[in-house]
Amino acid sequence: MSEGEVFHEKQRLELCAIHALNNVLQERVFTKETADDICKRLAPQCVVNPHRSMLGTGNYDVNVIMAALQSRGLAAVWWDKRRSVQSLRLDKVQGFILNVPSRVSLGIVSLPLRRRHWLAVRQVGGNYYNLDSKLKGPTCIGGEAELRTFLGEQLSQDVTEMLLVVQREVEEDGTWLNTDDSRK
Repeated sequence: MSEGEVFHEKQRLELCAIHALNNVLQERVFTKETADDICKRLAPQCVVNPHRSMLGTGNYDVNVIMAALQSRGLAAVWWDKRRSVQSLRLDKVQGFILNVPSRVSLGIVSLPLRRRHWLAVRQVGGNYYNLDSKLKGPTCIGGEAELRTFLGEQLSQDVTEMLLVVQREVEEDGTWLNTDDSRK
């Protein structure tokens, strides 16, 4: 499959969580409106919703991602970085959503500030792709070995976190993890 056939939403406002969800699902399922509705369900009594930006531009938190995936019969499993990515059962994982540090810029000027950014990684047509909405298009990572290297490099940054996107049954029975070598 060519990179042109891989679904890839590009960054708009602070909607990286929505883009990561849609990119990992490989279709446009979620919008700002659906994410805002999830925020309201998560904190119905709050005037200032703690699950998104006060400015209404997005910047959704992990609770919104988890609720969105649950609405599709999926689950988000937090990855314990003390484990080796070699212990992942990739055949049981639909995709990955990473939370990484990101530089703040105004136009072409990069500011000395850091924010958080959600990005997706997913297998499409036998290859894994970095579907970061800040990229011009999907970037082919390669096969399983290259994916494990990519994920290991990302997770080596202290502040990077990773969610596994799996079917609900896979989360419940824990088959996303090779129990033979789970601590290697």
